[in-house]
Amino acid sequence: MAASLVRMCRGVAAPLMVTRRLMSASAGTFNNILVERTGSNNQVGVITLHRPKALNALCDDLMTEMNTVLDDFEANSDVRTIVITGHGKSFAAGADIKEMADRDFIGVYSGNFLSHWDRVTRCTKPVIAAVNGFAFGGGCELAMMCDIIYASSSAKFGQPEIKLGTIPGAGGTQRLTRAIGKSKAMELVLTGDHISASEAERIGLVSKVFEGDQLLPETIKLAERIGAFSQPVLQMAKEAVNKSQELSLAEGLHLEKRLFHSSFATADRREGMKAFAERRAAEFKDE
Repeated sequence: MAASLVRMCRGVAAPLMVTRRLMSASAGTFNNILVERTGSNNQVGVITLHRPKALNALCDDLMTEMNTVLDDFEANSDVRTIVITGHGKSFAAGADIKEMADRDFIGVYSGNFLSHWDRVTRCTKPVIAAVNGFAFGGGCELAMMCDIIYASSSAKFGQPEIKLGTIPGAGGTQRLTRAIGKSKAMELVLTGDHISASEAERIGLVSKVFEGDQLLPETIKLAERIGAFSQPVLQMAKEAVNKSQELSLAEGLHLEKRLFHSSFATADRREGMKAFAERRAAEFKDE
């Protein structure tokens, strides 16, 4: 949730120091995010949540802007991977409580409130969250929608919605349980407590933790490594891993086998195996 949730969850995260200049992709177009291309040949698209007065709390306008950029990045073959981070001392301190406070059941139910907030889960390109501070409520949910989470040592994660008389509504009860198990997820959801980055790494919510000034460079480095592989094969790999959360083991194994078979229709699979045999680096062409 927004800044009030940060007050509920004690502890202040140090700001992420970003030395590069972040620019809006289209001047005057975005009010809540910053967008840039970086890395080798500008192949990494970076979306920075930028609502500094609200600790980057998520609102409909921000999510709509982010979805627009995700659409653009997906359509652009030059963008191979995507990074989502937050400006300042917060990744996203939750959903904007002021935007929700006066809504009623009929409005949120008939309007299917939050229905477009999960666009990142449908992104076919790898998406990495660089969590640089508070990731509470919707912020934690957004991070979990990404394929990989890197965090700064000062990052904090939690689902404090219970303290507001509600429950997570953008995947917090579902993705958190799948990521860390029922008991720990239930504890976090029912108490509204938060955990540190080191605890999040220990229980498997976060892949790696870095000091604040290293978080974004290390995340971009990972994005570049991943982006060097075959795009269609990366898409197959993402589909297989994501479906493991929904299918039975037998169904998942069947899908995996079929996607593995499908990779044999690509020139990149032939190139990869040929390069291995010839002891050289593969040159993938996304074919």
